[in-house]
Amino acid sequence: MSSHFSPEQLDVMSFARARAHLDSRLTRDVDGASLARLFNRLSDEACEPQGLNSVSWHAQAELRPGASGELQPWLSLEVECSVRLVCQRCLTPADISVSAQRWFRFVADEATAAAEDDESDEDVLALEPRFNLIELVEDELLMAIPLVPMHDVCPDVVPTSAGEEEFQAVLESRPSAFAALAQLKKPT
Repeated sequence: MSSHFSPEQLDVMSFARARAHLDSRLTRDVDGASLARLFNRLSDEACEPQGLNSVSWHAQAELRPGASGELQPWLSLEVECSVRLVCQRCLTPADISVSAQRWFRFVADEATAAAEDDESDEDVLALEPRFNLIELVEDELLMAIPLVPMHDVCPDVVPTSAGEEEFQAVLESRPSAFAALAQLKKPT
């Protein structure tokens, strides 16, 4: 990690001019308190209190010419985490890997960002004097969490029918409703 840039109070323009990069890897075993403090919204998504296993990210910045020729800061962000969520197939805890990679272009203010964001392939953010990169990392991970988390292969056999064998036997022993209707239609 570059020592003179703070990810929680990042001067994006200086970071881009320096073509600098920042990296971090936090694990529950070593950095549990930091994980909970820095990524509390992500921790809240976990199905158990210590369910955020790890977070790693890499950010790199550069200056690129904008439409009118002025240099604009761009930020490449790669994020990854492992979080324990409830598998929606077997309803047991599952360690889910989440990752995202995205480019961000910074513009002068919120109004410009709002106007240009819909028409841009990249995400457009307003340039702030002290940008919180950690919040952006957490936002990207939250958006990358699958809507329906599942194990690749569930640890237990998942029942695929709602009925039990006894219930099914009762249903099969009952006369069919269509057979009863056929009896009513017979001439007497």
